[in-house]
Amino acid sequence: MSTSRSRSAFTLVELLVVIAIIGVLVGLLLPAVQAAREAARRMQCGNNVKQIGLGLHNYHSAYQMFPMQMGGTGRAPSGSSNASNRLYLSFTVGILPFIEQQPLWEQISNPNNVGGNWPAMGPTPWTTAYRPWTTQVNTYRCPSDPAVSIGLGYTNYAACLGDAANTVHNGGRSEVSPGFYHNEPWGTSNLGWLTQRSTACQRGAFTARHFTRFRDILDGTSNTIQVGEIACTQNQRSVVGNVARVGGAFAGGSPHTPADCNGDGALTTRDPARPNFLLGNVRGRGTRWADGRLTYSAFQTILPPNGVSCTVDNDNSEGYFSAGSRHQGGCHVLMTDGAVKFVTESIEAGNQNQAPVQTRGPWPPAGSPSPYGLWGAIGTRASGETQSLE
Repeated sequence: MSTSRSRSAFTLVELLVVIAIIGVLVGLLLPAVQAAREAARRMQCGNNVKQIGLGLHNYHSAYQMFPMQMGGTGRAPSGSSNASNRLYLSFTVGILPFIEQQPLWEQISNPNNVGGNWPAMGPTPWTTAYRPWTTQVNTYRCPSDPAVSIGLGYTNYAACLGDAANTVHNGGRSEVSPGFYHNEPWGTSNLGWLTQRSTACQRGAFTARHFTRFRDILDGTSNTIQVGEIACTQNQRSVVGNVARVGGAFAGGSPHTPADCNGDGALTTRDPARPNFLLGNVRGRGTRWADGRLTYSAFQTILPPNGVSCTVDNDNSEGYFSAGSRHQGGCHVLMTDGAVKFVTESIEAGNQNQAPVQTRGPWPPAGSPSPYGLWGAIGTRASGETQSLE
């Protein structure tokens, strides 16, 4: 005789156990998925940096020089911001035809009357009515950066101007083509003292309002940063993505040190209660890909990646500007030989209580090794330092 047994339904306890197990598995899976997504975004960001490097090398092959940071057309006699770009364009404008952006380059390099009467090479890069400057070039955006461009196109990739501050924002040159050495925008004289001061501090692979070439990279192309990441502002006053506007000056004879900028001394920039946020007035980083000033498309190897950036009050250019990103722990950099590296924010950055190289006062004189350790050394092109990231 056979007997049959019926299977009872799951008990409440069994169901709760299964749900708990599923919850644990999902909890373990989600961070892995998020990490995989960030790894993919970081890889795409590195690819963007590589494409920019190829664009720079192809530009050099075509013209025997790199594109100018803070280049373009000199200030027009009228002084109008619509009549010329006043030598404010970033290197990212020059490489457009070399990163598959020929149509955008054609719009910029030729006069046009779309929305206004625009000259060849366009108006100043803050002119929102000029459509090319509002175009977002995808190659210039890191997919890990959530900032949304408003008005003008953003960039996450910036030119390295070395490890000094004095006159690096303009190379000591005025807005008048071809850029006379003068301490006034309209000056037309070449001042010997300003030439000496400025050339002492132009230590990077890029030099504002000057062309550089492979032959200038005496420390070795594999040992010299050319381009690095910056984070775009989210208008949240965070250290990464914003610039603190402080008092004082960073010109010749400035006593301000990176430690001051970091909030450890004379210039209070961080919120003591929330050290990842800034006090006072701030400016946003990366909000104009066509603008060559440090706030928007350049940096120095002074404060380490993801450090504080600070500038003279109500100024876009002279100060200490850090590299940085939304990636965890550091940022990508492009070496001049085209190699892409990831630099951690813990990189050795030397003596942060030392002011940069200057030509006057008790500071490191022209030609000195960088006071900012490995980070400073790989930011200079011809200081006799051959340290590398290997």
